[in-house]
Amino acid sequence: MNFEGVKEFVLEKLRHELDPNLHYHSLDHTLDVMNAVERLAGLENVNNNELILLKTGALFHDLGFVETYDGHENVSIRMAYEVLPKFGYSESDIQIIEGLIRCTEIPQNPTTHLQKIMADADLDYLGRDDVFVTGQRLQYEWKMYGIVSTLREWHLKQLEFLKNHKYFTVSATNLREKGKQENIKELENLMYSKK
Repeated sequence: MNFEGVKEFVLEKLRHELDPNLHYHSLDHTLDVMNAVERLAGLENVNNNELILLKTGALFHDLGFVETYDGHENVSIRMAYEVLPKFGYSESDIQIIEGLIRCTEIPQNPTTHLQKIMADADLDYLGRDDVFVTGQRLQYEWKMYGIVSTLREWHLKQLEFLKNHKYFTVSATNLREKGKQENIKELENLMYSKK
């Protein structure tokens, strides 16, 4: 598998073809998920071949946004099947990557160990200090696409999402759950402390 070739191909496509209104689902998000996948993969003791598949899944998971907002995962999967054989990926490799893309759909429903790592990496930021900065990008994006119209509506959706979210791997739980609970409290304070 020529991962470096795939990485160059995907990052160039994202740089040149993504809608500039995608403030959250951007090149930065893809790189952030790839970094989180690497960190979690190290903690979860995956082998080198599995790491390459995870990193490839991270690269492709939101690539479909270059064509569509709704149902972008299906486009990402189609692109993986079109592109990855040219870089030495086998049919079985691509099937695993398909599962890695699919498991990032909300609500997340990962079934394999690698899918659990991928799902956790995609929402790693929920337990980090930059949750509100990152969330602000998503709020702006959703406003541009008509998904939310007011700040209050955004905060309510964000709070509900955070409360219903769970990490799937022991490593992500250990690394991010405490921070996520603190972020929930901070958001509740923001919303309910003022009358």
